[in-house]
Amino acid sequence: MLIGILQCGHFPDELLGETGDYDAIYERFLHDQGFDFAHYPVVDGVFPEGPEACDGWLISGSKHGAYEDHPWIPPLEELIRAIHDAGRPLVGICFGHQIIAQALGGKVEKFPGGWSAGRKIYHFADGDRALNAWHQDQITDLPPGAVRLASSDICVNAALAYDDRIYSIQPHPEFGPVEMKGLIRVRGSLLPDHVRAAAEAGLEAPVANEAEADRIAAFFRKAGA
Repeated sequence: MLIGILQCGHFPDELLGETGDYDAIYERFLHDQGFDFAHYPVVDGVFPEGPEACDGWLISGSKHGAYEDHPWIPPLEELIRAIHDAGRPLVGICFGHQIIAQALGGKVEKFPGGWSAGRKIYHFADGDRALNAWHQDQITDLPPGAVRLASSDICVNAALAYDDRIYSIQPHPEFGPVEMKGLIRVRGSLLPDHVRAAAEAGLEAPVANEAEADRIAAFFRKAGA
């Protein structure tokens, strides 16, 4: 199964030698799931010919806001709607979670409650999961047809499903200790002191990244069957 990674940003330059860019991070996250990958840095204006170019699609995180005025955002929204109409499986993570909702009629805003960063507990129907977060924006209005799958104490719409063909999640299950330590080191000044301290305190605590990788891989296989 060929998964197209729609890259909506670049990981910080200072960390590329440790982590690689977003495409490498996502390939590492799903490395043992039997997928092949194609890479489309849409943030740089590189797009696939259409939804049929890959069997499934994954939209990455980004430092950008879905509501910001960038030339690549409108064509990305068009592609999201085309993927949805074509019935190809689509996964969105953090910014990807937000831009899918916006493209399908929802609303994304800067959350007045501030940053969510570090290890957070997310409440799914089948139990709680700890995953790493790094965001200030949130989905505040759900698009038509979206079903809420998870929430946290600071993020109501933390995971969504659409017609068994789209799955999106606000936290970063692809971020382990290396990525989080790096982000705190180079971008920690963005965070209030208490948020940064809590994120640092949780760096070595377990997170459910492997379980979420299994969940996403199972979604791709079932939705793409």
